[in-house]
Amino acid sequence: MANIQCLDPTASPLDYYGWELRRQREAHGLKQGQLGDIIFCTGSLVGQIETTKKVPTRDFSERVDAALGTDGLFSRLIGLVLRSQLPAWFQPYAEMEAKAAYISTYQAQLVYGLLQTEEYARAVLATGMPDDLEGLLAARMERQRILERERPPLAWVVLDEAVLHRPIGGPEVMRRQLARLLEFASHRWMHVQVLPNKAGAHASLAGSFNFLRFDDNLDIVYTEDIISGHMTANPETVREAALRYARLQAAAHSVEDSAELIIRVMEERYGVCSQPEEPSVA
Repeated sequence: MANIQCLDPTASPLDYYGWELRRQREAHGLKQGQLGDIIFCTGSLVGQIETTKKVPTRDFSERVDAALGTDGLFSRLIGLVLRSQLPAWFQPYAEMEAKAAYISTYQAQLVYGLLQTEEYARAVLATGMPDDLEGLLAARMERQRILERERPPLAWVVLDEAVLHRPIGGPEVMRRQLARLLEFASHRWMHVQVLPNKAGAHASLAGSFNFLRFDDNLDIVYTEDIISGHMTANPETVREAALRYARLQAAAHSVEDSAELIIRVMEERYGVCSQPEEPSVA
């Protein structure tokens, strides 16, 4: 475990968070257990976060701000902390995604990260056998906060029909994930289309890609391979991506027909819950 006395607050956002948490706690004359009692967690958890053994959550940060009167300091820091938990090669894309005015994506294998439920995301991330699954999961959920803005980016998602049929996490997880997609059926800022299997050969058989547009920056195309991501603003590549995306949209079902297909897959492939699921116990 890291020695808090030796933590370098300039080493990373997580180190700074732990260092600042200890500084603020001691300034208020509180022991770890006492702060834990105030914010309804254990003193051990406070200590683990102070020593970077555990990644804090947004809920923890908001509770600390309320308890210590830190004027939203930790609620602001948590975004930086969680973004730093993303793979280093993905962080530049996440930063650009957060600034984009328009996001369009074609996904051949999985639901796009911004639309994933926590359970679905957990199952997807677990396949990479990460050292800190919870940190990666929290970072992915934090990305989705851009959709909660007063003016979120306009997003258009084309999903291959295969995505609906691939049982990530099992039937219950898939039911909830497809239900999540249906929430966007009449959404003002988010549109979801499904590219049906019957479309056959299409404009992106080579795989998934994302297309970002900005109010004051060059358009960007993003692709991934098995171990890294690639962004480019090359005008020829951007034009080609835009053309391919237009063809994908034309070949896909309309938003309304896509919703009907999603409902049909939910019923036929994953069944319908016979009774409400009991809430989990914290």
